[in-house]
Amino acid sequence: MPDSWWQEAVIYQVYPSSFKDSNRDGWGDIQGITSQLDYLQRLGVDILWCSPMYKSPQADMGYDISDYKAIDPIYGSNSDLDRLVVELKRRGMKLMMDLVVNHTSEEHAWFRESRASRSNSKRSWYIWKDPRRDQDGGPQPPNNWSQILGEANSAWTYDEETDQYYLSLFTPEQPDLNWENPDVRAAVHDVMRFWLDKGACGYRMDVINLISKDQRFPDAEPSLGPERKYHPGGKYFVNGPRMHEFLQEIKHEVLEKYGAVTVGEMPGVSDVDEIIKTVKRGTGELSMIFIFDVVDIDNVPGKVRMTLQDWSVKDLRRIVSKWQKAMIEKDGWNSVFCENHDNPRSVSRYTDDSDEYRTYGATLLALMQTTLNGTLYVYQGEELGMRNFPKSWDPLKDYKDIEAINFWKKSLDLYGDDPEELARQRKVLEKKARDHARTPMQWNAGPNAGFADEGVKPWMRVNDDYREVNAEKQLSDNSEGGLSVWQFWQRGLANRKMHKDAFTYGDFEDVGAESEEVFAYVRTGKESGKWLVVLNFSGKEVRWELPKSMEVQGWMAGNYTKGRPEKSLEDSVALHPWEGLLGRLV
Repeated sequence: MPDSWWQEAVIYQVYPSSFKDSNRDGWGDIQGITSQLDYLQRLGVDILWCSPMYKSPQADMGYDISDYKAIDPIYGSNSDLDRLVVELKRRGMKLMMDLVVNHTSEEHAWFRESRASRSNSKRSWYIWKDPRRDQDGGPQPPNNWSQILGEANSAWTYDEETDQYYLSLFTPEQPDLNWENPDVRAAVHDVMRFWLDKGACGYRMDVINLISKDQRFPDAEPSLGPERKYHPGGKYFVNGPRMHEFLQEIKHEVLEKYGAVTVGEMPGVSDVDEIIKTVKRGTGELSMIFIFDVVDIDNVPGKVRMTLQDWSVKDLRRIVSKWQKAMIEKDGWNSVFCENHDNPRSVSRYTDDSDEYRTYGATLLALMQTTLNGTLYVYQGEELGMRNFPKSWDPLKDYKDIEAINFWKKSLDLYGDDPEELARQRKVLEKKARDHARTPMQWNAGPNAGFADEGVKPWMRVNDDYREVNAEKQLSDNSEGGLSVWQFWQRGLANRKMHKDAFTYGDFEDVGAESEEVFAYVRTGKESGKWLVVLNFSGKEVRWELPKSMEVQGWMAGNYTKGRPEKSLEDSVALHPWEGLLGRLV
């Protein structure tokens, strides 16, 4: 049972630019967020996590920060944020900020000083290296690491003025901070205190496991093939040699003094012991981390994110069961999520987002997430079953994300004369682009889906389906049959809190034979008893055999009916496509 206030919280992620525009500029803002707090409270949200709203040139949608202590005018002002904190508190809710300190913007005052000259006092705040030289004496990057948001490019950016390269793992506009420098770490601690003093309850910590680099900066193995010049160098900066030391310092210097909650974005690591070291109760540095195994399920192993491979329900069962059991047995703590701003929509990715099955697929995923151990995260629009935008959208016109733009430019350069391969790359873009999660929130069936007033052009195109998929319609849905996706989420979150000893803190056991269609498990609480969750991750009618040792007392909820499902309690249970059931066991 709980030893920290945040464990049973429901955390809702807002992508500010796409949530709600209040001032008719086509860009979501803080006042827009504040205007929708009643909606979030009604859903069952406890903590609001906002993606970065700091001052930024927006090269990477706010993850390139030029001033850590100022809200960007496109989102509002520091006083707008103060009011947001007050309004959240009035509703018994809290604010989680986004901390992006692996890198800054190239326009940050620190970097402007750093690049001014080799002798500048802030030169060592960033990672500068002398060039290698080609046969003509021209400058070449210090090693062969590839850029994370565009692997065709170098992770190093040349500064002609000082004849050195600076490390910029994500884009040239995002130079990496040098965490080896204690002055950098002290400055980060100061930034963290600033927002905690203003009322933030904690931080989501962006790519926090990349802050420690192997100081040898060796070449990466040529994993993308001999024809490629640059290759992923994660081996030398993912969970680097001093990462735990740096995080322990943050814990003791800042976090412990505020009782703050933290969730670390830590891509590229799946080792149980390494992760437990980070999140173990008492000794770990962070409250929890985002484990990416589920959202990486369709990535080609060892390759970059923008790849595709087939996956099965067996894979999903293996991943979920692994982390549910590991955190319970080793005294760690899970984050539970299927969506965020860096991944496509879950209903499109894991189920069937057709008009016929979208509601069932979205509610199937909601049933799974609301019954798993850990702190639950809901991404804006996930509670509506928002889906990927249509394949007909133009990559050169409708996509906005720098990763997608770089990917498609690279694809055109490499495969412009190969229509078959270019079509395969287009499929990757259509399935995996981060843009799918960033379309404006669909509030109603009116102009711009209610995101912005009529006559205003949103910064990004609204998904074409907003007249059918929107919050207003789902909140008031009184149709026969099952609940709307929003209503199902609301009920699931309330049920999760009512039976938190089972769903948030209880024991986990996967049950039944491994199946190509069904994932089933039992959650057990000291007071709430045993609950069976049965999930048909297929578009087929299937029959699932109940384990002989199991006795179902009754089916309490499902995603095909508003009331209790009338299903067999013995031998086997018939499941519709994408159907999920929640049952009480004797």
